[in-house]
Amino acid sequence: MPYVHIVTALAILQFMVFGVRVGAARARYGVPAPATSGNPLFERHFRVQANTLELLVALLPALYLYSQYFNPLIAAGLGGVYLIGRELYAFSYVRDPGKRGPGFGLSYLPIVVLIVGGLFGAIRQVVMSRG
Repeated sequence: MPYVHIVTALAILQFMVFGVRVGAARARYGVPAPATSGNPLFERHFRVQANTLELLVALLPALYLYSQYFNPLIAAGLGGVYLIGRELYAFSYVRDPGKRGPGFGLSYLPIVVLIVGGLFGAIRQVVMSRG
């Protein structure tokens, strides 16, 4: 489980870094708080952070569900793919939002695998305990 804990900490830190980037973009492009629009480049940074939060809410419980019923090292590896995908997503989205697809896929698909695996493992556990 320590690998899962490391990925968890890295995912939270990555989200925080994206928040710092939003603050820097706010200053750089003159978008005063609490505004969330006004400059397209600021808005891209803002969307990266918001989109990452949306996936982080799914990633964290999915990591732990999968780890509970299957191999924590595999869960951590899938979490690592998510982290790389989010970095690629952030880089691509800020440069050209139309090219964010590969980064999105690399961060979304591992979550799907973790959730489906965790759900399957839980159902299997219930069925086996009744048998």
